Amino acid sequence: MSRPIARLARLALLVGGASLVAACSGSADAAGPLVTEGVLATPAQGGPAMTYAPATAPEGAQVALEVVPGDGSTTATFRVTGMLPDRGYAVHAHVRPCGPTGNDAGPHFQNRVDPAATPQAPSSDPAYANPQNEVWLDLSTDAEGAGTATATVPFAFPDRAPASVVVHEKEMTATAPGQAGTAGGRLACLTSTWR
Repeated sequence: MSRPIARLARLALLVGGASLVAACSGSADAAGPLVTEGVLATPAQGGPAMTYAPATAPEGAQVALEVVPGDGSTTATFRVTGMLPDRGYAVHAHVRPCGPTGNDAGPHFQNRVDPAATPQAPSSDPAYANPQNEVWLDLSTDAEGAGTATATVPFAFPDRAPASVVVHEKEMTATAPGQAGTAGGRLACLTSTWR
C-alpha cells in the first residue's frame, strides 16, 4: 500500500467515512458535520495540527475534530490515534488559531465571557469555566494510543466560534473555584473549522 493510500485509510478509520468525504470536499451541508483533521507536526513544519511537546503529544499522531450544529446546541467529537497509550488528556476549544507556541491559541472559548478574565489571568470562575459554557473534550487513550471524546453544549456559534482545540498536559480539567477550567501546559493544537 502506498504511503498516501495508507494515510488515507488511517484517516478514514479516525474520522469515519462520511465525515472524511465532507472534509475532503472542503464543505458540508448545513445540517452535516464539519470536520478538521491533521497529523501532529512541529510548528516549524506548519500545518493545521501542531505539537509543542513531542514526548507527550508525539509527532505523527493523528487528530480530528467533528462539529455537528444542532438547533440551539453543538456537538463536538475529538478523536486521536498515535498519542501515548493509557493516558488522559484535557482538551478544550480556544479562541484563536494554533501558532508557533501553545499560547497563540489564546484563552478558552466561552459562550458567556467571564468579564473578570484578562489575558494574564484567564477565567477560573466555575460560573464561566465549566463544560456548559466552554467546550471540554477530555479523553482517555487506550493501549494503542487512540481515544475519543464527545461533548454537547447548549449553544450554537452564530456570530463567533472557537478557532482551535488545544490538548493540555493534565488528564482532567479542574473544576474547583480558582482552578476551574485549568488543565496544565499546552501539548498540542488543531486549528479547527466550527461553522
